[in-house]
Amino acid sequence: MKLTPVTLCFLLRDVESGTDVLLGLKRTGFGTGKIVGLGGHVESGESDAEAVVREVWEEAGVVVRQENLSSAGVVEFIFPSRPEWNMSCRLFTARYWEGEPAESPEITPEWFDVEALPLHRMWQDAEHWLPPALAGERIDVVVVLNEDNESVASVRYPSAPQ
Repeated sequence: MKLTPVTLCFLLRDVESGTDVLLGLKRTGFGTGKIVGLGGHVESGESDAEAVVREVWEEAGVVVRQENLSSAGVVEFIFPSRPEWNMSCRLFTARYWEGEPAESPEITPEWFDVEALPLHRMWQDAEHWLPPALAGERIDVVVVLNEDNESVASVRYPSAPQ
């Protein structure tokens, strides 16, 4: 099965009330109208880290350095009715960057409390992996979507003991 390599990066900052995460309203393309993480496709010849650094810059005008990325694991997204959408998504978090997030043609960035994520405005699978990833757990999840390409058919944890 072919999986397109993609990346997501979640910028985290400490605030008085706890921790905030930078997400964004997707303005164009795949996922338009949903709140998403910053990221996208890995281009030919790029590492996952190089791709996510480029994507964060393109989408929010923020400079993240590879040495400031923390790996948060992998989520595989399987779309049985649209196999061309199948993705292997490498997750990163970062607590250090340069610049203030700014709107781009693709994303309107916004800070959210990690304890009050806008899950009702995100892809339905996010509730299964995003909270633990932001809490520092290393994610290894396979999400299979239903025919509607929105709702979750199953979530598997391949590395979990059987």
